[in-house]
Amino acid sequence: MRIIKDPEERKNEILDTAEMLFCTKGYTKTTVNDILNEIGIAKGTFYYYFKSKEEVMDEIITRIIDNDIMMLKEIASNPDIPVIEKFFQILISQRPKVGGSKEKVINQFQQPNNAEMHQKTIVKTILNFTPILTEVVEQGIREGVFNTKYPKETIEFLLVSSECIFDKGMFDWDNDEILQKAKAFVCIMETTLGAHKGSFDFVYNMLTED
Repeated sequence: MRIIKDPEERKNEILDTAEMLFCTKGYTKTTVNDILNEIGIAKGTFYYYFKSKEEVMDEIITRIIDNDIMMLKEIASNPDIPVIEKFFQILISQRPKVGGSKEKVINQFQQPNNAEMHQKTIVKTILNFTPILTEVVEQGIREGVFNTKYPKETIEFLLVSSECIFDKGMFDWDNDEILQKAKAFVCIMETTLGAHKGSFDFVYNMLTED
């Protein structure tokens, strides 16, 4: 007997199944037919929701980013958290669990043959995170913790540089190079935000502890 599901439920079932296959079998090795067979649906049902496997991956990444945005907004809007602590909690919230689905999805789109998907993810992250982090910087300016005329632009530059320079899918730095770049990044972060020296030492620790 054919099971009729709510459209949103069916769409999420396709996404959940595809994510599982992408993480276990690999994005490039997973076919649309693999997804269909795993769920037990017809091609027409799949193509009703998605045009291609690439669109499915794009939607999976969007779900991850949307979830990250919710966490960021919750931290950023909390008036009881000091500004520097907000940055700390935001960074902690963005670290994928070792062996978790987020880490596995990230590993997939960091593969060389997924460069276009990787680039789209970086752009989405920067565009969505910038306004939230800008609000935190503006709070810091009001409280005298930061001193910059360009809160939004500063965040954009910091996000772009961190998303690229520390991306293992783009660069294969050795340990010494990572340590040096982490020191430089923290110095640049404190200088551009007008923060006291040592304010972001925790960023260095996070970047170099892996």
